Amino acid sequence: MKTTSLDKQTLLAIATSEGKQIDPIEFNGRLVIIGCGSVSQCLQPLLLKNLKMDFSKLTIIDMEDKRDNAKEILEAGATYVQIEITKENLGSVLGELVGEGDMIIDLAWNISTIDIIDWCQDNGVLFINTSIEVWEPYMPNNGLSAADDTIYARHVAFQEFKRRRTGGDTTAIIEHGANPGLVNHWVKRGLEEVSLRILETVPMLVERRQALEAAVEARDFAKMAMLTGTKVIHISERDTQKSGLPINYKEEFVNTWSVESFHQESVSVAELAWGTHERELPEDAIVHSHGPQNKIYLERMGMQTLANSWVPSGDIVGQITAHGEVFSISDHLTVKDGDKVEYRPSVYFVYKPADQALNCLAMQESLNYELPENTRVMNDEIVSGMDEVGVLLLGHDLNGWWVGSRLDIHETRSHVTGQNATTLQVAASAMSAMAYAIRHPQSGICTADDLDYKEILAVAEPFLGPCPSVQTDWKPECIRGQERADWLLQDFLVDDEDAFFASQAV
Repeated sequence: MKTTSLDKQTLLAIATSEGKQIDPIEFNGRLVIIGCGSVSQCLQPLLLKNLKMDFSKLTIIDMEDKRDNAKEILEAGATYVQIEITKENLGSVLGELVGEGDMIIDLAWNISTIDIIDWCQDNGVLFINTSIEVWEPYMPNNGLSAADDTIYARHVAFQEFKRRRTGGDTTAIIEHGANPGLVNHWVKRGLEEVSLRILETVPMLVERRQALEAAVEARDFAKMAMLTGTKVIHISERDTQKSGLPINYKEEFVNTWSVESFHQESVSVAELAWGTHERELPEDAIVHSHGPQNKIYLERMGMQTLANSWVPSGDIVGQITAHGEVFSISDHLTVKDGDKVEYRPSVYFVYKPADQALNCLAMQESLNYELPENTRVMNDEIVSGMDEVGVLLLGHDLNGWWVGSRLDIHETRSHVTGQNATTLQVAASAMSAMAYAIRHPQSGICTADDLDYKEILAVAEPFLGPCPSVQTDWKPECIRGQERADWLLQDFLVDDEDAFFASQAV
């Protein structure tokens, strides 16, 4: 069975960003953007074009002097403050810049999400970030056990904070980038479209039909996932962006987004959400002893844990990467009967990075898994390629369904100059969360799963290139031809580094 696709058999619906526009986002308060890295540098021109505000009320904070990367927005009236926010000075620094009704967009990687949201809730400040962070996340020998140093542990700690937090209902939207963020919304869109297509085309018992119709009517996505028979959800991503510059792989590390974060995810343990249909844990699997226990981790690096997946341009072999959306999607789609878990899908992020980033990753063993001194995010130097990121829903009556963004570098440059497709996908999502928070300022602490996906995507997708929603007949090779596949983790795992690194462009 050949599954390359975007052909007539699999392309059931496709949306393109061409010609789409959004209404100006109006904001009268003060705005602080923490961080002036690649995502912030991409968000700034988006705000200049789409945000209606007095830019003299906007402040950018970064621990380094990156004013040269913020020239346009500074010329529009914004202020740049060079300071490192720490646990000790967080309140005093932010208190001078924002107050009730104002907003913070946190794009830094080293500020505790719990501490900054706690302060924002106490002071009535709207808040958005793209991932759950802790103080000094990359500090070696932090004293944490392997289990406590996982993304899962961060989410459990955040859930506990949210439960005990009293007072304050100012909107705070966490983990709202591309993934996590956009992918959570694409899961909901996909489940709704799969449910409607099944109701239209698949014969079923009256009881199941009525239950699925009720789930669609109630927008109960967990019930939709269970009743459609969705067993596995991949966040599947293939980045084909390519630099035109020479790269010395022994002395530098390049990527299309934060090199430090990508490296940390690659050398950290593989994490995934464990579905109720799964049978046997991998030999090196560790089950968490606290929290919702919806995830496991494997005692091996993400870059050493490879799986088959699919994007509309074809099959991929990618690394299973620890990511926040794996926890939140799995938790959001859990169906319980009392305290007993009745249904939960397996969820994992299968990521094949840009080929030149793969080359850098291939050098890691010889470098003792340490980053070289020279690192950079590739932007202007990119000459071709796209970032194809979305969600792949598998195991239901229609076999597979993919929803996501296929944003190439040329369309990226029609929206923002000097950036790449990956950072635009994140920045567009952050801007959509900003628009949502302005319209709904009293929603409390939210994840992407708590928001109306149609409202978010209406703002984000005009910047994301073609956003197809497609049915696919793809299956991992070992179960192709099986009419009733089990869709187990072992069906997707591969022990083939050559396939992972096969497309390197040395």
